[in-house]
Amino acid sequence: MGHWETGEHGGTVTMPDEAELGDDFSYILRMADSDIDGLRPISIGLTSIKGIGMRTSEQICRLAGIDGKTLGGHLSDDEQDRLRTAVDDYATAVPWWLVNRQRDLETNDDAHIVALEVKMTRDDDIARMAGVKAYRGMRHRSGHKVRGQRLRSNGRSGATLGVERKK
Repeated sequence: MGHWETGEHGGTVTMPDEAELGDDFSYILRMADSDIDGLRPISIGLTSIKGIGMRTSEQICRLAGIDGKTLGGHLSDDEQDRLRTAVDDYATAVPWWLVNRQRDLETNDDAHIVALEVKMTRDDDIARMAGVKAYRGMRHRSGHKVRGQRLRSNGRSGATLGVERKK
């Protein structure tokens, strides 16, 4: 067993050696237009897909009937297909409050968007807000804070300016 330093949260994780992994081990899985690290447990590896967090990945593993603690590289082709199907059918299999796009404005349906759809949908929402000249849309377009954060002292960009004293 070797140690592997993680850069995300510090600490070390014990990773198996290549001899322990076997010949049919796949280091990278391709799912929902994203690469999943095969050395991680599948419930953690699924979080590398945009739009899927820990809670959602655990639900997906439960729907697919796969133990979330197994390494992603040890999954068979059948198990990978079940995971892909579970990701696609997630919105219809869980309650409405577990999806990330509730009551969509165009379709009025509950959906769970993943991968590239997240960025496209977000850009469409911002363009719609800016098109109707909503306050949030204008703040997005001008690059200012949107949710009422403090502006005077935080989030400054560009060259820093010092305070001049009166003479």
